[in-house]
Amino acid sequence: MYNELKEQTLAEQLETITRKLVSLPSINGTEGEANLAEFIKQTLLTFPYFKQHPLNVWEQKIPEDQLGRKNIFALVRGKTASRKTIIFHSHLDTVGIEDFGSMKKDAFNPDALQEFFANYEYDQEVQQDALSGEWLFGRGAVDMQSGIAVHISNILYFSEHLDELPGNILLMLNPDEESQHVGVQMAISELKRLKVQEKFEFVAAINNDFITPLFEQDTTRYIYTGAAGKLLPCFYIYGREVHVGDTLTGIDPNYIASEITRRIHNNLDLAENIEGELCLPPTCLYQRDTKEIYNVQTATSSYLYFNYFIYERTAKEIMNSLKEITSQACSEVKHSSYTRYQKFLKQTGYPPKPILWDIEVITLAEFIEELESKGIETLSHTKRVIQENQGMELRMLCFKVVEALQQLDPDKKPRVILFFAPPYLPHNFLRTDNARDRILLQSIEQIVEELGRETEETFAIKKFFPYLADGSFLSLHETDEEILSLIRNIPEWQSIGMTPFKDIRELNIASINMGVYGKDGHKWTERVFKPYTFQVLPQLIRKTTIQLLSNQLVTN
Repeated sequence: MYNELKEQTLAEQLETITRKLVSLPSINGTEGEANLAEFIKQTLLTFPYFKQHPLNVWEQKIPEDQLGRKNIFALVRGKTASRKTIIFHSHLDTVGIEDFGSMKKDAFNPDALQEFFANYEYDQEVQQDALSGEWLFGRGAVDMQSGIAVHISNILYFSEHLDELPGNILLMLNPDEESQHVGVQMAISELKRLKVQEKFEFVAAINNDFITPLFEQDTTRYIYTGAAGKLLPCFYIYGREVHVGDTLTGIDPNYIASEITRRIHNNLDLAENIEGELCLPPTCLYQRDTKEIYNVQTATSSYLYFNYFIYERTAKEIMNSLKEITSQACSEVKHSSYTRYQKFLKQTGYPPKPILWDIEVITLAEFIEELESKGIETLSHTKRVIQENQGMELRMLCFKVVEALQQLDPDKKPRVILFFAPPYLPHNFLRTDNARDRILLQSIEQIVEELGRETEETFAIKKFFPYLADGSFLSLHETDEEILSLIRNIPEWQSIGMTPFKDIRELNIASINMGVYGKDGHKWTERVFKPYTFQVLPQLIRKTTIQLLSNQLVTN
């Protein structure tokens, strides 16, 4: 590809690379992720610098991955020997194409999509963008093949201008960002190796995951100096099943689940309130009971989990808050169930039955401790569930483990067991009480101000990239005690956990997001804005790289 790129302008290079990457399907959970990684590796090896230094491009295979996925690394060393290193990183995978409907065959064809949307009268904004010629359509165009293209183009630039590079650049491309973040978590070991063997001092990591308008007519280009974290709080709800003709004496786990969801889903009071930041509330991602066939018995148990963004709060704080909310929900269910039963007795004249309406609310760690205090051994049972259900969807596997523990309880009392399931993403942000972080922030502010004057773009610096990004895994702010509280509430962490907390803490790499600009990520109308992404952004990242490598930083 180098022969095609070498005579092109920067904008032409980026459009050429982006179109090629978009044309190669790399949907998460498919072999396309591995195919794209191999294509990029071979493309990099056509660059003159890497022809001279072929060992500076390498891959790291994901162990036991049936799809053959891998991380790709490429290293450019500046002309003057230095240990200071900036990481350029992006993710290789895209979401699926089911949303394209009848246009699925053209999901990776920017020209066909542009022609289609130019005649698409059902959405005038999309139609206008298509007619303008300034937007590139296609699955992955904005999330985030154009981001990879920007990094590749800048790698090419610096490899041909080594005298401008006062340090090193490490390109890192990872699969599986759209699901379990397996790629970046595996890459931590490689970054640790480079830190130990090459004595690299990682100054910062620059991600370019997409930025987008936050409201109508918003044209601000947002720079994020950190990444939000994520928890997946789960609720295993065990009720008291009854025949459908006797439902007033039962405790319905679906009713409990609904009451919990009502109190948590999109509850803005549960979103962190950080001035100037977009902080999102928790969202229900899954709610259903465990009945597999039709019958006239009410459900025995239900599964429920939420996406929960974390910015400055810890998992321990979230768990304590959710436990209190769940207790309130269960109190409401208890009161409502009792009241309705009393009304039923009054209407029918039936004598009352001795019914207990209490619903226990307990965390997984507390429940295991409770079982073991009764002399009930738990570890062999949880390990058996893991062994018997290999290959099961990871969230369902966690529920199966908790379900097996519930079955060990001889009392079989109604209860809600709270726990966390993967994926867990740490939050990564700059701290004003840290000298390194202050210098990083001051440098970024200076660069953004200068480029804003040159380009007449409007920039704004924010603390947290508001969505999910691999940069979360490059630093860790929680204490050991807080991490222990987290993993004690993840079912069978020793078997399913993969987050290398110790190495992440030792690396402590700041994550800066200078993203490609576009609209409708994860939608079939996904598109990237070429004037900014293909002209301004590469310059922003180049200037930032040079400045940060030139600073006298206190590195990790």
